[in-house]
Amino acid sequence: MLAATVELANWPLLDGAPLHGRARSDTCGSALELDVMPDGTGDIGQVGMQVRACAVGQASAAIFARHAKGRSPMDIAHTLDEIVGWLKNDGPMPDWPDLGLIAPAREHRGRHGAILLPWKAALEALSTSRSLG
Repeated sequence: MLAATVELANWPLLDGAPLHGRARSDTCGSALELDVMPDGTGDIGQVGMQVRACAVGQASAAIFARHAKGRSPMDIAHTLDEIVGWLKNDGPMPDWPDLGLIAPAREHRGRHGAILLPWKAALEALSTSRSLG
């Protein structure tokens, strides 16, 4: 999990990205800002982030960024629902590559908010536009 956190340097915020989202965990105070440069179909083309989070939140953000390209808003919403079910209802492991890296944090309810940060910020970004002027 800790090895994934250093990957965040690969995804800095994107200058001029038209889509921006934010998320904050009420339980631990972790926060994430996420920029999206959509591709020609409205799916995620490029993502950039600024993460102020615990190691679990940082690893979650890196796992998200590794596999976000080409994902649609519906994919992100569906995965968020799956992760919530996995965390709260002891549901099955969501279908997102590398999520198993943060599986040990599932037992710690105080870290659930940090795990959800990138998906929540991405949904906000994909549903709103930021004024560039």
